[in-house]
Amino acid sequence: MVSRFLLPLVLLTFISCKKDKKNTTPSAPTVEASATVLASDNKQLIQGFGCATVFSPPNTSPVTAEEFDRLFGSGNGQVGLNILRIRIASDDGWRNTELNYAKAAIQRGARVFASPWSPPARMKTNNSIIGGKLIPDSAAAYAKYLNDFALYMAANGAPLQAVSVQNEPDWNPSYEGCVWTATEMRDFLKNHGASITATSLMAPELVNNNQTYINTILADDAAVANLDIFATHIYGGGIIDNPQIRSKGKEMWMTEHLDTLTNYTSNLNTAIEIHDCFTKANFNAYIWWYGKRFYGPIGQDGQVTKRGFIMSHFARFIKQGAIRLGTSANSRVDVLLSAYKNGNKKVVVAINWGSNNVKQKITFNGASAGSFVPYVTTASKNVEQGTAIVSASNSFEYTLPPASIVT
Repeated sequence: MVSRFLLPLVLLTFISCKKDKKNTTPSAPTVEASATVLASDNKQLIQGFGCATVFSPPNTSPVTAEEFDRLFGSGNGQVGLNILRIRIASDDGWRNTELNYAKAAIQRGARVFASPWSPPARMKTNNSIIGGKLIPDSAAAYAKYLNDFALYMAANGAPLQAVSVQNEPDWNPSYEGCVWTATEMRDFLKNHGASITATSLMAPELVNNNQTYINTILADDAAVANLDIFATHIYGGGIIDNPQIRSKGKEMWMTEHLDTLTNYTSNLNTAIEIHDCFTKANFNAYIWWYGKRFYGPIGQDGQVTKRGFIMSHFARFIKQGAIRLGTSANSRVDVLLSAYKNGNKKVVVAINWGSNNVKQKITFNGASAGSFVPYVTTASKNVEQGTAIVSASNSFEYTLPPASIVT
């Protein structure tokens, strides 16, 4: 744990996209940049960061206790996640597996929500968990099925944060799934959402961030009244904001995305994606796909990956209940800045995706700034803690390496 200073502590994160150069090569040029954190400009509440354990990915062993520590611990060498996504499975064997995973996450301070890939076959038009649709006359029974799952989890020591109506209702896969039109989803929420009382209700978890689909739900106040959390995936539709969600007093979670590429640039792009989800779309949570996978925060060897270290720049330091703060435009577009407050602690995450060293000046407007501890990741460093920086006149400077993330 980092020792506290007498003045408010600020954590800075910066990420570098390019490999550090050897001493025999010329160093990158240094340029200057400046930006202001608007400490009185409160943006959205941050619920946190997570991953999924649904199904069994190929050539991947079950997640062990030590691996749960790496995923959900917030110490050095850990990722710092605080949300687990599980599957509402149709078979008792997998339900028991997910129950044990949920307990492991909860023991480490995480919250758990559950997504169904399909209603039970008996409730569908084709009597199969693959393809088909929900039989309209089975809607009430399906709502009870979702509520019963939440009751089952709570009774077995793993209460849920929420249940989702359907994973990716806007496409028809060749595996377990179920298609729902926007109207069908709206009507289910309106007519049956209130019967789900054992936990919060989440929808629609679209494969694409389709605003027409979401706005169909938003246009019906009765449907919105029964929905606690809007959710989407970002495999299409863009990372865009929908202010109507906030105007209705609801949150928006990004509940699944992945990138199978593992080169450094792709890992750095995950940091940029997280930045955009919070600063452009005003999402409240960011959940990766598999927690344990070669492209996940821990690999199939159980060790934290480069992507995991990059995600930890956010997840270790920006905890549930944090508030994102406004920032001015940075004077260099190749450095992305976001800022957050956890009580009296301020956190700044800086992503330098350019090829220059950037001497970044950060000024706090509306709050005093004391000591800051930098944590740096580059192609050759993993969340390396630097020397504390003492601000002057509510400002400080730090040189961000090229292609880096610094918290």
